[in-house]
Amino acid sequence: MPPPQDGVDDSAARVPLLPPPAPRRAAVRLHPLPLLIAATLAASYRLLFLAPAPSYYQSLLLSLGSNDTAAAHLHALTIRPHLAGTGANALAAAHVAATLSSHSFRTRLTSYSVLLSYPAYRSLSLSAPDRDTVLFALKQETYAGDPYEAVSAEAVPTFLAYAASGSVSAEAVYANYGRAEDFAYLAARGIDVTGKVAVARYGEVFRGDIVRNARDAGAAAAVIYSDAKDYAAGKTFPDGPWMPPTGVQVGSTFKGVGDPTTPMWASSEGCERLTIAEAMSSDDMPGIPALPVSWKDGETILQLIGGDVAPENWQGGDGAAAYRFGPGPAVLNLTYTGNETMVTIQNVISVIEGGEEPERYVILGNHRDAWTFGAVDPNSGTASLLELAQRLSELQKKGWRPRRTIILCNWDAEEYGLTGSTEWVEENRAMLTSRTVAYLNVDSAVAGHGFYASATPQLDELLKEASKQVQNPDNGTQSLYDLWMSSNSSPLIGRLGGGSSDYSAFVQHIGIPSVDMAIGSDYPVYHSLYDDFIWMEKFGDPLFQRHVAAASMWGLVALRLSDEEILPFNYSNYATELENGALGISERVQGMPVSLSPLHKSIKEFRKAVAKVDSELKALQTWKIWSPWRNNPLKVRDINDRLMMTERAFTDREGLSGRPWYKHLIYAPSLHNDYGAEVYPGIGDAIERVKKTNTSESLQSIQHEIYRVSRVINQAALVLSGGLT
Repeated sequence: MPPPQDGVDDSAARVPLLPPPAPRRAAVRLHPLPLLIAATLAASYRLLFLAPAPSYYQSLLLSLGSNDTAAAHLHALTIRPHLAGTGANALAAAHVAATLSSHSFRTRLTSYSVLLSYPAYRSLSLSAPDRDTVLFALKQETYAGDPYEAVSAEAVPTFLAYAASGSVSAEAVYANYGRAEDFAYLAARGIDVTGKVAVARYGEVFRGDIVRNARDAGAAAAVIYSDAKDYAAGKTFPDGPWMPPTGVQVGSTFKGVGDPTTPMWASSEGCERLTIAEAMSSDDMPGIPALPVSWKDGETILQLIGGDVAPENWQGGDGAAAYRFGPGPAVLNLTYTGNETMVTIQNVISVIEGGEEPERYVILGNHRDAWTFGAVDPNSGTASLLELAQRLSELQKKGWRPRRTIILCNWDAEEYGLTGSTEWVEENRAMLTSRTVAYLNVDSAVAGHGFYASATPQLDELLKEASKQVQNPDNGTQSLYDLWMSSNSSPLIGRLGGGSSDYSAFVQHIGIPSVDMAIGSDYPVYHSLYDDFIWMEKFGDPLFQRHVAAASMWGLVALRLSDEEILPFNYSNYATELENGALGISERVQGMPVSLSPLHKSIKEFRKAVAKVDSELKALQTWKIWSPWRNNPLKVRDINDRLMMTERAFTDREGLSGRPWYKHLIYAPSLHNDYGAEVYPGIGDAIERVKKTNTSESLQSIQHEIYRVSRVINQAALVLSGGLT
């Protein structure tokens, strides 16, 4: 028998509507139409009068938020530093698993053996003519009364994961934010970085790109510091939210995604692997020694760099001494020895099985591992996930069962290169590709004030609608939507092309519609020792109402995707996004002998497909309003499959040229900034190559990439329209 509809017992439907005929009249044939009408009436009665509508459970979910539950989980998760691969992180995984299991959700740990990086030895000193040598402590200091002073010693020393081991003694050169254009500017000024130590400040681009850009410019090593202008613009922690003088932003410099020893495939037991030496020699690794330092140490270095004064946009804040280019006379003596080792990581996977479409998945994900205590990044998200799980459990007690299966995922080793989520996606690629409706990511759920969201465009309208139902955590008379609109963010909804969190494998590798959400954005103690429960309690979310709002928004979007008969997707914004991207490409190729005609033609076809599916959706909704009967389930299934699978069609099995893991041809990280999202990244990469070489072959590569993108857009149009050529 098929499962009951909407979680309602259908035993009554199995009772014969007419008494069984007497044996002597067994030859009499009953017309099936009255039976069908009666059965439909019975089913409709159950649907309309016994099963609560999805909106009932949505309202109930919003009413069940608990500040205390969120706070308790965050406190438990941040008692100790819990870097991936450590015993403390295994204990955090056990807490998450036990909490989810306590709600009777089917929960398991999924383990992978992956290559992680830890510091074995670090030293940094500064020498200059007529100056005493400065030996940097490379230590983040605690403060008087710090309740975490004792356990702070468990934090891994400040380092940059996967930096090359080595020793360098060379003059320092100031490189601003370490962007490709910053090193190009130095070269244009005749400042040679070859063999020097590049000193750059955090911000603007991914730290791994800073080190790679320094390497590509010829630098022998790199030092990255947190400039006071960007991270200490007010009172510092614990008196204010800003980074203390000795605070250091640590992090990974790996440019790749997932386990470095299993590029393009899952790190499952007994699998093929690269050796550690092979993995570390990959171009995705930084290739030179590098260290992060505090803004206090960074200022000390910059004060002893001479040469011409850097331009105004390279300078620090008010009161800072003038920043100069160098090279020298300051000489930096840097030694770093890394310990790259195979370590077991653990994802926690918890399943709430759907009633009517159990083979369709709505996946919610957040990572657990942190460089230190991780109160904001990532455990505000983990606490929100566990608080949401409590609410979903309460909904189950009230009779709720999702139409589609909900999967709650708590990822490990995200900080090293989105490792836990990537390995899971690679291992389950075929199942996820055929069954996943959407992936909803929350990383740092709460970092302060304001609501921020990024998504693949078919989910834009759903986000806006859901935010109108969630209360603004800082103003009880407003909605989260009101807070969002007041932010004047441009664009209002970002795109998921960057590589900064666990949505990457879902969107960029296998083409799953996805969302990433947060309350609050950048925060100054990011990836430092001071991202702890005290900072959150004092500055991030004193009343833990923002955690509740984050869980509410996350859960509401999940319920709408899991429970509504027709998926709430809208592809009109996607067509607009494709058109705007084409305008951007048109500006970049102006004057080049390439044609954008194939791209424009494919976008027109996609716009026609959007109009067709919108018309079908309107017809289904109209039928539902005017008819007491349920929609034709085969028609609903067909249109839902098309809505779900269209995103897959934007992927290409060969991936981006030179970056084959990235299969999505509409969204991927910028070539020179892993944090930056780029539209039509393959075309963009080809344009950058032309700027460097300007050959006929490189020009042809632009045209080739335009055709490639046009083909996937045409494929997406066919999937969305449900037709064949």
